[in-house]
Amino acid sequence: MERYQGRRINSPNDLVFRSNGDLYFTDPPFGLPGTFDDPGKELSFQGVYRLARDGVLTLLTSELRAPNGIAFSPDERTLYVSNADRARLVWMAYPVLRDGSLGTGRVLFDGTQAVAGRRGTADGMKVDVEGNIYGAGPGGVYVLTPTGELLGWFDFGGNVGNVAWGEDGRTLFIAANATVYRIRLADRGAGWPVVQATRGPEGMPRTRATQTGHAAKSVQ
Repeated sequence: MERYQGRRINSPNDLVFRSNGDLYFTDPPFGLPGTFDDPGKELSFQGVYRLARDGVLTLLTSELRAPNGIAFSPDERTLYVSNADRARLVWMAYPVLRDGSLGTGRVLFDGTQAVAGRRGTADGMKVDVEGNIYGAGPGGVYVLTPTGELLGWFDFGGNVGNVAWGEDGRTLFIAANATVYRIRLADRGAGWPVVQATRGPEGMPRTRATQTGHAAKSVQ
């Protein structure tokens, strides 16, 4: 998959799978040597796309100048996309329609002025079981509620590129300042099973994974 309507796509950046197997991804020009002004750039826009299981590529929106991070809400009814544009540094929320396309987006959080002067831009993101968004942004990782309230942030004082859940789902790995950090949280990443300790027939400990349950909020 290299082209949309006969033209080469820019440079796919972040991606997320929906539970039905469809792939959603952002396509800013950051991988091109000249980025927005690269002479080899064939598209006049930067898009958010869906690559369906049958191989059909669909442009979902081209309204953002620099779509970057992307993640689903736990129920997959909302798609979050960050815009890595200092002139309009926003995190967007799009309703996911029944056919997998997107409805009209709303600004979840506008950091254009709120984080002005800090190094970096809006980048990768992940979501926890409560629906809170952990978004890499200028100088840190910002924790937003599904309604866009800023709960707090992890301050790294420099560029933060991406975040990822790992281990048992309660560890957030953060790529920042050429270093990878590890933070233990109370909440678990969306989609991670709850692991419960049980006893086997011989009294030996064993684990059992379930998909239910959640912990208290980790950031107040």
